[in-house]
Amino acid sequence: MADSTIPNPDPWVSCESHWDTGAGMGSAPCTDCAEIVVVRHGETDWNVEGRIQGHVDVELNEVGRQQAAAVADRLSKETAISAVYSSDLKRALETAHIIANKCGVSEVIQDAKLRERHLGYLQGFVLHEAANHKPNAYQATLSARTDEEIPGGGESLNQLFHRCTSSLQSIGMKHIGERVVVVTHGGVVRALYKRAAPTKRLRKKILNASVNILHLSSKEDWIIKTWGDVNHLNNTAFLKTDFGGDNTSSAQINPECSSGSSG
Repeated sequence: MADSTIPNPDPWVSCESHWDTGAGMGSAPCTDCAEIVVVRHGETDWNVEGRIQGHVDVELNEVGRQQAAAVADRLSKETAISAVYSSDLKRALETAHIIANKCGVSEVIQDAKLRERHLGYLQGFVLHEAANHKPNAYQATLSARTDEEIPGGGESLNQLFHRCTSSLQSIGMKHIGERVVVVTHGGVVRALYKRAAPTKRLRKKILNASVNILHLSSKEDWIIKTWGDVNHLNNTAFLKTDFGGDNTSSAQINPECSSGSSG
């Protein structure tokens, strides 16, 4: 049987963050690591409704397009982007194309391993409806076991963790000394945080169009530089309490160094 907890992937994982708003933003990445700017896709109508997306291919709404344009504008004014990667689901892919066009990147590289967690029978339901209509699947999401798969073809947290972290590590190793953008989903962003800071609990939700910056080295060290930043959305409409969102607009974190969603 699979391990019921996500393993601590590396004993030497280190954590680092900056408290000032601009720290880690647009600075040239270190020569022996890749700077990965992880962006959650813009808002969808299902985000607004609190409807579970998973692998359902939902498009951005107009607010989501505004958010993507705001991220793109911000990134275009920072250190040059060498490549843009994206989940192949429409809400991420459209966000990525908007960023790539603004930043002068000619193509978006699609990677299905960056998809949201498959949530089985829960997909398409509002959460409170799912508890009534698909109780077994709903209970699976509440399980403490990270190897528990969701009925209806859904993934376990372990499966999500291994596919998306291996993808990001591979991307990082292709771009040592460069800055790249990866557009993905809330559940994936949480898994990446778990990989970078395995002993820390992520207390804040992942807002649409938030920016999260990681440094990945060839030694497989993952260092958090910035997390949950949405300062670029100050002049756009965005949900503060959307499904997978939060009641605060920005989160500069300070995880201690350690050894060792929906849509």
